[in-house]
Amino acid sequence: MDKFTKQMEEWVGDFGKEYTDRNALSLQEMEALYKEHYGITRTEMNYKFIGDFDRDMKILEVGSNIGNQLLLLQNMGFKSLYGIELQPYAVELSKRRTKGINIIQGSAFDVPFKDCFFDLVFTSGVLIHIGPENIAAALDEIYRCSNRYIWCLEYYAPQYTQINYRNHKDLLWKNDFSKLFIERFSHCRLVRQELYKYRDSDNMDMMFLLEKD
Repeated sequence: MDKFTKQMEEWVGDFGKEYTDRNALSLQEMEALYKEHYGITRTEMNYKFIGDFDRDMKILEVGSNIGNQLLLLQNMGFKSLYGIELQPYAVELSKRRTKGINIIQGSAFDVPFKDCFFDLVFTSGVLIHIGPENIAAALDEIYRCSNRYIWCLEYYAPQYTQINYRNHKDLLWKNDFSKLFIERFSHCRLVRQELYKYRDSDNMDMMFLLEKD
């Protein structure tokens, strides 16, 4: 795999900065958007999947953008929160918006932490932007640095489906990413998964929680 993929070149540049500016929502705005899309807030989703987890567990978000997902977890009482984000502009914004959360610039292909360093590693709308030819390398890194859980919310389709994204090709794919993890790692089992259908279309997202045996 090239160290700097076509998708990374787009996200680290002006295209990624424009995405960050478009999606620089407050927590209240983001929760309202989830409610509009799915009929449920992100916090409600989080409680369904990890509400009973130890608040001292060490958590990493891969692709943390401006830190909203981590802030929601902090509001739930989680204390040891980390994020890596490719886009330097988003990293700077997240550092201004958060306190007590460790966010640094980094790539899903080269997570700068030791093996099994985190109790839980998660993504939200990140795997969908990694090309099929490179997805295995990202899954390997997520799996490598998780000691126990992998948790994701990603666009869903039964198989790889490329979607035109803001007049760009090769930047967005739907898939069953839970299945990709399970097929790739024999010691990875499904704890829970749920499909969330969009209220205004037939599109669906999948949230899933995996555990390393």
